[in-house]
Amino acid sequence: MGTKTVNIRKTILYSGLGLASAAAIAIGGGFWVLHDAMPRLDGTVKLDRLTAEVQVHTDAHGIPAINAANRIDGVRAQGYVAARDRLFQMDLMRRKSAGRLAEIFGEMALDSDIKARTYGFHREVKTILAKLPPEHQHYLQSYADGVNSYIAESGKLPFEFKVLTYQPEPWTPEDSLLVVLGMCENLTAWSERGERMLSVMEKTLPEAAVRFLTPDTDFYTDRLLKQVESLRPAQAIPVEALATALADRPADNPALAQLVQQFDFMAGSNAWAVSGKKTGDGRAILANDMHLGISVPNTWYRIELNYGDTHAAGLTLPGTPLLIVGSNRHIAWGATNLSGDFLDLVRLDIDPANPDQYRVGDQWRRFEEYPETIAVKGGAVKQIVVKQTLWGPVANQPLLDQPVAIHWVALDADAFNLNLFDLEQGETLEQAVKIVNSTGGPQLNILLADDKGRIAWTLMGKIPKRFGNDGLVSRSWADGSVGWNGYVEPEKLPRVIDPAEGILASANDRRLGKNYPYVIGHQFGNGYRAYRITEQLRQMPQVDEMAMFDLQLDTESEFYNFYQRLALDTLTAEAVETQPDLAEARDYLLAWDGRADVGSLGFALLVEFRKQLVESVFAPFLTASRQADKNFNYAWTYIDTPLQALLTEKPLHALPDAAHYQDWNGFILGQLKQSIQRLQAQRPGVALSELNWGKLNRVKQSHPFSRALPILSDFLDMPGEALPGCAFCVRAAGPGFGASERLVVAPGHFEDAILHMPGGQSGQPLSPYYRDQQDYWLKGLPMPLAAGKSEHTLLLQPYGK
Repeated sequence: MGTKTVNIRKTILYSGLGLASAAAIAIGGGFWVLHDAMPRLDGTVKLDRLTAEVQVHTDAHGIPAINAANRIDGVRAQGYVAARDRLFQMDLMRRKSAGRLAEIFGEMALDSDIKARTYGFHREVKTILAKLPPEHQHYLQSYADGVNSYIAESGKLPFEFKVLTYQPEPWTPEDSLLVVLGMCENLTAWSERGERMLSVMEKTLPEAAVRFLTPDTDFYTDRLLKQVESLRPAQAIPVEALATALADRPADNPALAQLVQQFDFMAGSNAWAVSGKKTGDGRAILANDMHLGISVPNTWYRIELNYGDTHAAGLTLPGTPLLIVGSNRHIAWGATNLSGDFLDLVRLDIDPANPDQYRVGDQWRRFEEYPETIAVKGGAVKQIVVKQTLWGPVANQPLLDQPVAIHWVALDADAFNLNLFDLEQGETLEQAVKIVNSTGGPQLNILLADDKGRIAWTLMGKIPKRFGNDGLVSRSWADGSVGWNGYVEPEKLPRVIDPAEGILASANDRRLGKNYPYVIGHQFGNGYRAYRITEQLRQMPQVDEMAMFDLQLDTESEFYNFYQRLALDTLTAEAVETQPDLAEARDYLLAWDGRADVGSLGFALLVEFRKQLVESVFAPFLTASRQADKNFNYAWTYIDTPLQALLTEKPLHALPDAAHYQDWNGFILGQLKQSIQRLQAQRPGVALSELNWGKLNRVKQSHPFSRALPILSDFLDMPGEALPGCAFCVRAAGPGFGASERLVVAPGHFEDAILHMPGGQSGQPLSPYYRDQQDYWLKGLPMPLAAGKSEHTLLLQPYGK
């Protein structure tokens, strides 16, 4: 699913680290602080409100197996063990969503807090909680009780609290909702950037140029969906419109820094399922690896649950009792980000006579105002006023000098629920599909498999029913001709059950076309991963869990074949003869094995070459957009569709840099030479013939404190090792980004199931479970899904027993 819910490396800000506490950590006293924070894993603990004893067995990797008499007691135990292992991470996530980071980190966190207070999640969660079914409210309260029991009774707080000199506040049911809303923000708020971008492009570029630059499809998606027409199909090159854009560039040629940005790594995932038609014994198997920013500790927390007739295992999001992906005896479920558009920027018409009013219909309406007080550690309190409209809060940043309101599914309390709770006890595929379709929260593709050998794909989360527009650009909603008419009814959400081929795959790609009556989005993931997964599964005569796991580790990247051919065609005999140093580059590119393995040669130059082309080809067409908005940048997931069209057809009148090159061939060769220089600058002194992919693609998983205290980086961080994979591989991987877990499971066959994740269960650096799963993740080694033999037993007992 990218960037982590709260990417701790970005949200920990170091102004809160005083010199005294930093010195204490750095020189030896810190080991006492760390040791003092170590929780106990054995013994007996009394918990308030338990109805019966709960046994928590912890295995050799710190994975807890909770054995409870009922679900409520099991949820309470979940809260206790999550706080034991991840309390500081949980506290950061609720603070991020509530806009309370500056309280502990100071002024550097202020922008984050202002943004969060503007969204108003901290107000919304009170409304959401009141609307939840009593049973779900009870689960959240029980989880909070478990967290608070640990805080109050253990006497063992993570070392970060001591370093930052504050105490965690009691956990509340609303805090769990804040954590889930934080995931919604992580997965969908990026669509605001897309709408801002397209609104500026619409104003500053010819329409034909805009449509050419913003298709919603690519070569691989078209092959997967065959003749299914999309909303914004690829367009012929509008040579005249592009030439006009080039001619309109100002003579002073303003700085184009970051005018074009790569959008290769996105919060996404792979998930696929095969039915009993593809396996030796008729079992259905699910595979899922969710792609996010990788940091310390990991996003997810592993758990096994046993209560009543339920035996389930998988991953939770610390701070919530929801089993996000996993399996019970009957069904298994996995998720990928839907990557749709669930946020619109509503252009506001302001009363010229009174700036405190905006137009609705033929009337002026006064903004509601919410004063917000933000405490700032070491600084003055910050007072802001959030303006609220009929459609949502007014964004902090205007769009084309006009105020806009944020109308977002995540800000609608009626569109949010925790029905995913019920999946944990699901028994049939039809029941599971119904639960998924009824669930509000992050919009996700959900893949399902059951114990009868059946599989399904459907959607989770609320999809707007737009009218009068498609959500691409900002519009005024004042006259009622544009807006949303509620959400797509659960029974009308798309689904595929028991496909004839016995294969279903989702990799953030567009799975629907123009024939689906509702607009889901415009920027889905490039179709290569989904295409590669589907083709590989089709070629397998018979599939088992290890075959699925091996496919998760696949590093082949046919996607880059185009750029290899382009580069080699440019390196003609004449070019090499006149510039002999290019012979080394030609041999280097010819050495590429088609993969993104650690030892792959030539691949690093292909990645750099494509990056150089993306920047140099498009920037000259977009200078008018940058002039209209100093924050404008062009980033599009299907950017290779227009890029490859230009590089193939090479229209002379659309040559991006005619001042320095006579034709496209010379331009492309120039970009290749610049790519070589940039690559060599990254690894000076290393010959191309020795520059394998592993020298550039290296793991960067840092504990946030290691930046403030580099002396501890070796102790707190994961080792910086070479990493296989790439942005356009099934094994999606880059420094600080990758599979946050890998799951393979057939319901009813836990003995064959696989689950591993980076780092470890514990957020405590001295714990043996802090980094013990890292090698399994890095080297692609399987671990069991279910907890192993118990090495520690903690008894949680009700008072009076």
